[in-house]
Amino acid sequence: MRLIYAFLLIMALLFLGSCDAGSTAPAQYVLPAGTIQVVTTAPATTTLRISPAAPDAVNPTPIRIPVRVTKTSGEEIEFPIQATHPITITIVYDNNPYDRRLNSAWGFSALVEYLDHILLFDTGGDGRTLLENMRILGVDPTQIDSVVLSHAHEDHTGGLSALLHTGAKPVVYLLPSFPDTFKRQIEQSTQISEVYPGQSFAEGIWTTGEMGGMVPEQALVIQTEQGLVVITGCAHPGIVALVEKAQDLFAEPVRMLLGGFHLGGKSDAEIDAILKDFRRLKIDQVAPCHCTGEKANKMFASEYGMDFIQVGVGSVIRLDGAGG
Repeated sequence: MRLIYAFLLIMALLFLGSCDAGSTAPAQYVLPAGTIQVVTTAPATTTLRISPAAPDAVNPTPIRIPVRVTKTSGEEIEFPIQATHPITITIVYDNNPYDRRLNSAWGFSALVEYLDHILLFDTGGDGRTLLENMRILGVDPTQIDSVVLSHAHEDHTGGLSALLHTGAKPVVYLLPSFPDTFKRQIEQSTQISEVYPGQSFAEGIWTTGEMGGMVPEQALVIQTEQGLVVITGCAHPGIVALVEKAQDLFAEPVRMLLGGFHLGGKSDAEIDAILKDFRRLKIDQVAPCHCTGEKANKMFASEYGMDFIQVGVGSVIRLDGAGG
């Protein structure tokens, strides 16, 4: 894949010809896997030849492709080009309607596609609804690599049994506090793994680990070059606490916060306090759904404006690695 990026970059540079003298503006080449930026100060008379550096020079996190620039004089300079990767998040189960073709029901499930990994975060409350929504959206359950369960409530785990009956064999990541009977039942069909804080499910995809309270829960954390994408199921430990945990683990800003915020029935003053915390934590965008509550949704929409993303069942959010 890295050789493909380098080849496409070569073609782009050959097509554009020589660089302007003294140019320092980045040239962007939009590739299937994101955007590569090249900054050059080469004079117009200089011919550049791009070739990939040795594979062992690649730093996988974040992904950088070392590239050698060779002048016609034979002088060789090596610098890294940042390769970015898109994230696709599809809400396959939610009680908020969005795509009229799909069934909405109380619960939550989000399909995350990142790099070569397909992850299902929660499974909604009803297997038949989950699978029918997946069918309409063109999602093949047998292609799912892993399932991450935020917490043990039925509206987040109820679709798992039906999913496994399709022949899917994902690794199921759950909290150590899940009931033993639930674990034994899942182990009859596939492998389970009890999570710990900062565990990685795949490249760039992590967990906060189990957070305590009346209802233990974990949140999903995805690293991008513009910050973290945090996905919550119901945020029972507190939506602010979950975000703070993600930032404690990774020391990065939050690019987007998506999922159930568990604010139904909260007062205006309580929601205002959470909004102040969100600004303190520098959360760029919010996409609340499931148990967030109508009042909280309206207040978030008013506060965030264009950075409020209205989502429901069938919503598809695509983020490129460079911030779009």
